[in-house]
Amino acid sequence: MRPVAHASTIIDGLETQILLQNYADRVLVLVTQLGKVGCLIQATIPQTTPLSAPPTAEDSASSALPSPPPSIQLTPILGHPPSDELHSFYNLLASQIATLIWTHEEVEFGDGVGIGGNRRPIIVGLALKNSLLGGSEAEVKLEAQFKGVGAATLDLLRA
Repeated sequence: MRPVAHASTIIDGLETQILLQNYADRVLVLVTQLGKVGCLIQATIPQTTPLSAPPTAEDSASSALPSPPPSIQLTPILGHPPSDELHSFYNLLASQIATLIWTHEEVEFGDGVGIGGNRRPIIVGLALKNSLLGGSEAEVKLEAQFKGVGAATLDLLRA
């Protein structure tokens, strides 16, 4: 995995920036549609937790992403989602991004571990435009953001 990676993409009509920064003890991922860091969530997982197989190139075309393991522990570090309704969405997105990085590191380094022999904590910063409209339209927008951010993160890891 490169020390620093950056991507810009359009997700559901909004320009979205993704920055991935590797450190010796953790990985920082910032996903922003607002040009700021947003709320920070740290994801950790026990070393013994098995991960799903990483998605193949064909999977990413069909938006198939690995399921986050239920043993992920999320810790809010700074800030909070823009609304209570988005709290679960932010946690799910942070879990998905962390799972993508851990599965990528498992392939890159082997034995389910990252640099230094351990799965590193993943710190995810999310600053997404609050576009809750209510009802099924909101669900469609959130699903588009979830799939778009997941696919863009996967592409960034593979680059």
